[in-house]
Amino acid sequence: QVRLVESGGGLVQTGGSLRLSCAVSGLPISAYSMGWFRQAPGKEREYVGSIGRSELYPHTIDSVKGRFTVSRDNAKNTVYLQMNSLEPEDTAVYYCAAARIGSGWSSPSYWGQGTQVTVSS
Repeated sequence: QVRLVESGGGLVQTGGSLRLSCAVSGLPISAYSMGWFRQAPGKEREYVGSIGRSELYPHTIDSVKGRFTVSRDNAKNTVYLQMNSLEPEDTAVYYCAAARIGSGWSSPSYWGQGTQVTVSS
């Protein structure tokens, strides 16, 4: 019974901030790469960023670089997505995912339920 439970989504004004949390049970995130995806209305699901087993060298796509940061707390078995300077284009359902080391992000092993982030102008 692996569960990825997200929280922190909601409605925010342009320029505001949100921090998404992904609390994981049933697997140790220290053994997995953890990532975030999003899906905007009418668009394909998009990889946003990730962090490996180490806390070093998190990665984000260019469109959110400098605004979004992925982090992990292995002791809490929790992954975070800090989102600053939010723009309406960031509006999407955000998903947490776990991938086995070396498997890449084409097909994560586990997904969260998704949480809505809406950025209003």
